[in-house]
Amino acid sequence: MRVKLIVGMLSPVEELFAEAEKVLGQRFGAVDFSSKLIPFTHTKYYDKEMGQGILRKFISFKGLIDAGGIAEIKTFTCGVEKQFSSPTGARRINLDPGYVSGAKLVLATTKNYDHRVYLKDGIYAEVILHFRNGSFQVWPWTYPDYRSKEYIEIFNKIRTLFLEEQVRI
Repeated sequence: MRVKLIVGMLSPVEELFAEAEKVLGQRFGAVDFSSKLIPFTHTKYYDKEMGQGILRKFISFKGLIDAGGIAEIKTFTCGVEKQFSSPTGARRINLDPGYVSGAKLVLATTKNYDHRVYLKDGIYAEVILHFRNGSFQVWPWTYPDYRSKEYIEIFNKIRTLFLEEQVRI
């Protein structure tokens, strides 16, 4: 199944977004969508590791990928996180790859939970949003930030890019 690769990025260091995007672009190709930087205020989960003032950004890549490759992509992004980590090993940027299809937004994660499906090599997949009635809709387990109107508008735009690319194939 062909899908559109996305990466959600979190960091309190603005310069790291461009640096990580460059590394990701070398592996996955040209970026065709880039959101503005969005203050990440929905949870303090990452504050201890990264500090305060965390920002969020979403990017997607031109072209479509095979959905079956998302576990390898997550493994790669974990390596990129380590590349940018502090001397103490703390992450300075968090990279969450996933994909958008016509029907859903899926994220890859290293954390198991009852609604996540094991893929391989310690990587799980989770359907975060589903598309119904002209827009992405939430599930009971959808993260608070992914429930926001701003994020859903971003994913609706990326879905439109996916549909346009799918037609060209």
